[in-house]
Amino acid sequence: MTSARACLAAAVAVLCLAVPLAVRAQAPTDTAAPVVMRADSLAHDSTRNLVIATGNVEFAQGERILLADRVTYDAQNDTVTASGNVTMLEPTGEVVFADYVELRDGMKSGVIRDFRMLLTDGSRLAANGAVRSDGRTEMSKAVFSPCQLCPDHPEHPPLWQIKSVRVVHDQQRRDIEYSDAFLEVFGVPVAYTPYFSHPDPTVKRRSGFLTPSFGGHSQLGLTTQIPYFLELAPYRDVTFAPIFTSKEGVVLAGEYRERTASGQFEFSGSITRPRLRDDDGALAGGRDTRGHIEGLGRFDIDDTWRWGFDIERSTDDTYMRRYGFGSEDTLTSHLFVEGFRGRNYAAVNGYAFQGLEIDDDPGDTPIVLPIADYNFIGDPGRHGDRYTIDANLMALTRTAGTDSRRLSLTGGWHLPYIGPIGDVYTLSASLRGDVYLVDEVEVPTGTGIVTESGLTGRVVPLLSLDWRYPFIRQSGTVRQVIEPMFRASISPYGGNPDDIPNEDSQSFEFDDTNLFSVNRFPGLDRIEGGPRISYGLRLGAYGLGGGRTTAFIGQSFRVKADSTFEPGSGLEDNLSDFVGRVTIAPSKFLDLAYRFQLDGGDFAPRRNEVDLTTGPDWLRVNVGFLSIEDAPSDLEKIGKREELSASARLALTPHWSFTAVHRRNLQTDDAINIGFGLTYQDECILFSAQLDRRFTEDRDIAPDTSLRFVIKLKHLG
Repeated sequence: MTSARACLAAAVAVLCLAVPLAVRAQAPTDTAAPVVMRADSLAHDSTRNLVIATGNVEFAQGERILLADRVTYDAQNDTVTASGNVTMLEPTGEVVFADYVELRDGMKSGVIRDFRMLLTDGSRLAANGAVRSDGRTEMSKAVFSPCQLCPDHPEHPPLWQIKSVRVVHDQQRRDIEYSDAFLEVFGVPVAYTPYFSHPDPTVKRRSGFLTPSFGGHSQLGLTTQIPYFLELAPYRDVTFAPIFTSKEGVVLAGEYRERTASGQFEFSGSITRPRLRDDDGALAGGRDTRGHIEGLGRFDIDDTWRWGFDIERSTDDTYMRRYGFGSEDTLTSHLFVEGFRGRNYAAVNGYAFQGLEIDDDPGDTPIVLPIADYNFIGDPGRHGDRYTIDANLMALTRTAGTDSRRLSLTGGWHLPYIGPIGDVYTLSASLRGDVYLVDEVEVPTGTGIVTESGLTGRVVPLLSLDWRYPFIRQSGTVRQVIEPMFRASISPYGGNPDDIPNEDSQSFEFDDTNLFSVNRFPGLDRIEGGPRISYGLRLGAYGLGGGRTTAFIGQSFRVKADSTFEPGSGLEDNLSDFVGRVTIAPSKFLDLAYRFQLDGGDFAPRRNEVDLTTGPDWLRVNVGFLSIEDAPSDLEKIGKREELSASARLALTPHWSFTAVHRRNLQTDDAINIGFGLTYQDECILFSAQLDRRFTEDRDIAPDTSLRFVIKLKHLG
């Protein structure tokens, strides 16, 4: 047996070498690719220059491979004839199946009987026969479908398919064209077209219509959106996505995207002219132009620097929420340049804001340009100590009200140390200086409020010591950690004169993330002064499989109460509130995060936040709960809030899923929004139906119910 196989292999090698020689002898200018054959048996007809292979034949010519029970190769005419379980592997990834093929020109042209093709994404084409010529495959009485057949009943038709009298697959243009075509759903014809085409699966992007959506709104009426994607270049495209509404006319919307040699940018926006309405939503006569624009860009200057922009603008406060383009309360436009080198960072930013609340006054809305930051961290010294420099320059202006220009510079020195028993220390010293040039700052006096302008500033030295001592123990597959933590800081009292306006530290929240910060205010306009200490305890259990349970609780103490912190902040007294966090995530089936703030005197809850995600893969439930007592800010009391949100996703089958969301104001026991969704998705179709009810009101935005349908057929949109 071994000698027979050796003789067979030798014969194959001789024939494979002889065939190209014969071809070259017959036609010196022929460019046919060399042929490699392997089979159970081979025969060579020297008179007609034919090679006949039978039994598990593998025939390769150029980039194409042919498998069959029997193959005859005519070297003189470069013709291949194959029959019996024919399979042909295309260089582009498609696989052709047939009962009989007759091919020539390196298997690029020819006739195929009982044609079947498996495309690169699993889609299928089948036809009575096909003719190949010049990179085109023309099929008669063909069927196309990306849907899998039912494994239990493969004789049943797929979910949807296209039957056509004539189909042409153009491999060069990468198109599939249909003539006299019917769309069938479960074998039932539902639509007819004399001609249409779509890209084959090798095309990643091409101009054409995208998936449409249909629905209805209480305020907008029936809605339809049919996007059209236009490829301008491999790196540039436009999407036109007008929204047709029965009550408000047409909303012209679209998006432009482009990649450049150094980055990318994109713009999207919309415009419409609906009937004019008053703040109560009633028709006021005439029409009004409304719209919005959004943009984003990121560009590399070199290996260190980059620049970019973000644009968000709307013609009015309620447009984006009314037409479903977003639900933000403030639109932020941003221009920046930033650089990274080692551990150092520098940036110059500019900000413009547009408030969308009813009480937002454009005159009070600031423009921040520029705001520049520089952060330097030096290399470790002989004892591991480091020097740091933090600098900030800001100019904030308004058309009416307070203007502020600030220059801030902080120099610091930090020395880490690990004690002989494993406790960790960090000694830090810093000196900060701020200079302000202000206009029309409101300053309270004994007789009322006066406005002041001019130059002011402060100098603040700070010394702090940080200590922590982690205890670690391994118990079986669980690593346990107990870590007491402590920080002592001292700086002068005061430091916040009335003529320094508070622009960047108004939204203050005391929690576990800033308990050990030397300055718990989020910005630079307010600083924390006086001797103070913070202490806490961190617990953790970490499993080798990735599960974890952690807990932290801490508190702060100051020698003297600081009136800089508003009542209700949790830091207004000598002893602060307790803050902490608990995380329980033993497996992928449970993830619980709980944040809290408890009154430092009687442990009454001041803030509770719960985020729970649980359930197996087929049923995932998320529940969020937020409870806040009166929370202060420099502007106003936020007030007590209690809110519950919940969502769930139920996988009814491998293809069907159901979703539900609900958000509720527990203070008033009113729903904020509620929604339900049903989705079917498999390898060839996506269907979704979404029902939403929004209960909020704001001027011309009334409570609204919307229903939206999306049907996407793979390749067809």
